[in-house]
Amino acid sequence: MTIVPILDDDAASPEAKAVFDDIRKTRNTDFVNNFWRALAHDPVLLRRTWESVKEVMAPGALDPLVKEMIYVAVSATNNCEYCIRSHTASARAKGMTDEMLMELIAVVGMANETNRLVNGLQVPVDEAFK
Repeated sequence: MTIVPILDDDAASPEAKAVFDDIRKTRNTDFVNNFWRALAHDPVLLRRTWESVKEVMAPGALDPLVKEMIYVAVSATNNCEYCIRSHTASARAKGMTDEMLMELIAVVGMANETNRLVNGLQVPVDEAFK
């Protein structure tokens, strides 16, 4: 259960509604997901977060699918079910296959395992990697 109510458009402030409108326009959809609706309790936080997400996830040197897959990987590591599900859906919409998802999760699992091993053993970084 959420800590704060999920605000529908009628309960959102004019400032939050403006961000919702931008989300709809930017994503070319009528859907505004619960994450944004929860943040709408603080319109300044909502706008700042939305603007940052738009900037970071916009096309750039990394392909939009790669960015979504990175988001899934970090979300899996951070154990954020909401983010895993929302960004997996977005990655699938951008072309991620089941095979790609399974390989991504395998890499995430291996990276987490070897990170813990190297940290636990306090292995020094090789000079060649510096």
